[in-house]
Amino acid sequence: MIEFGIKDAIDILIVASLLYYLFKMMKESGAIKIFSGLITFVVVWIIFRLLLDMRLLGAIMDKFMSLGLLVLVVLFQEEIRRFLIELGSRNRWKFLLSAFHKGEKVQAKPYVMPIVYACMNMSKTKTGALIIVERNTPLDKYELTGEPINADVNTRLIENIFFKNSPLHDGAMIIANNRVAAASCILPVSHNTDIPKSLGLRHRSALGLSQETDAIAIIVSEETGHISVAQNGKFQLALSAKDLENILSQGS
Repeated sequence: MIEFGIKDAIDILIVASLLYYLFKMMKESGAIKIFSGLITFVVVWIIFRLLLDMRLLGAIMDKFMSLGLLVLVVLFQEEIRRFLIELGSRNRWKFLLSAFHKGEKVQAKPYVMPIVYACMNMSKTKTGALIIVERNTPLDKYELTGEPINADVNTRLIENIFFKNSPLHDGAMIIANNRVAAASCILPVSHNTDIPKSLGLRHRSALGLSQETDAIAIIVSEETGHISVAQNGKFQLALSAKDLENILSQGS
């Protein structure tokens, strides 16, 4: 007789949660077809090797399964890297730390309103912009691709950097530690096929970075003037000033 206890229920719940999280992450990164193919291969292997006991075919598939870990690392290196980054992110464990910080006041972020005002002004003039706000994942390697600024965040500076005749208007501005760390930075471009064709390179770069890090990527469209945000591999399009303020205020 098979015994089923609380430990078994917790075990199944954890595995189901991990599978759901992997599926969600693969879907966001555009690798869902590869992931589905691997799952199909595993199911076929179980049927032929364990259930039907076909030795020759099973032996061949066993060889592929023995290389499974290496194949997974090669195919999903970016997804694995992002998973480990998010696993180590303090936001993932915030609920465990909340008991120790109940009386602690949330510090206001001095960069929020300067960014909001700058984005609203650039939206009116249809000035394209891409602003990255660092959270838990360090963005040092992306800062090195641009020009170092190391200045206080203020509306005038942001607008001047993205002014069409400015030598730094191409690329992204990175804000880290409450300061403008660098401008004209190069970001990874997302190859997600679900991105609407109406969205340009700035949006693809913003989404690409949000798939690899937990940063908040703000885009001002040069074509429409709309303000959008890419975060955790997802877009929030056509935002109002209040929406943008809330997103930046909640991000930590």
